[in-house]
Amino acid sequence: MAERKETDGVKVKDRRVSAQEEQPRTPASDARAAEAAGAGSASAAKAEGEERERDATCDEPIPEVDFVTFVVSLSTNALVSLGLLPRPDTGEKQRDLPLARQTIDILTLLQQKTKGNLTGEEERILDTVLYDLRMTYVQVVRKNC
Repeated sequence: MAERKETDGVKVKDRRVSAQEEQPRTPASDARAAEAAGAGSASAAKAEGEERERDATCDEPIPEVDFVTFVVSLSTNALVSLGLLPRPDTGEKQRDLPLARQTIDILTLLQQKTKGNLTGEEERILDTVLYDLRMTYVQVVRKNC
């Protein structure tokens, strides 16, 4: 076997613009570069942005997620899939029974896997939500199938 010298290898050269800069990139320098690149379209975008009002939901704090919030979120998704609540994106009520069944099954799995590890309130809420969803699912299936 022939011995390899250290110079016998592949040399990799980084040709990216960021690698050629002498100073490290910062968010401020990236913003300045983007502003300089899009100066012509920036004024049009700025005018359009001024016409739109800021969405009030952007400033609302995100609620803390705990077990009950998670269960209620899954329950709401199941109700949307059952066609009882409007979809948030379209505002229309659409039925998707397989997705509703899957969400109920996920809640059932969650109930089985957390048995003995929940507080009394958490267990009661999960039991109640599952019972209500199962009864509602049966009613929707009987009514529409």
